[in-house]
Amino acid sequence: MTKITVTPDCGNAPRKQFLKDFNIAFATGDADFIIRHVSEDIRWNIYGDKRIESKGDFAKEIDAMKEYTADEVVIHSIITHGREAALNGEMKMGDKTYAFCDVYHFTSTTGNIITQMDSYVVLISNSEK
Repeated sequence: MTKITVTPDCGNAPRKQFLKDFNIAFATGDADFIIRHVSEDIRWNIYGDKRIESKGDFAKEIDAMKEYTADEVVIHSIITHGREAALNGEMKMGDKTYAFCDVYHFTSTTGNIITQMDSYVVLISNSEK
């Protein structure tokens, strides 16, 4: 079971709550939830790794990732404004800890369909011996 810690208050902010849920879906391997919330022309830039364009390619990538669930996720902040948002935190997978930041672009100011994601992931701890 994945331990989730969320620092920001998502109280009366629907988009913040959605991004919290979206990141929990990543951490727990809920591919269906993730894929349902991206546009057909999704662009996902994973800096230093790859660029994915189209919902079909995005779905293949998410399906491949779903077996790699996190042991723990800490969400430090969620910032939203208009059609853009950002979320940063840390994720522990086995003996490795990663810091991450995702910048999201939505199709509208009120909807929850993501049209672009820019992801930055940095290994910050590796306790492998």
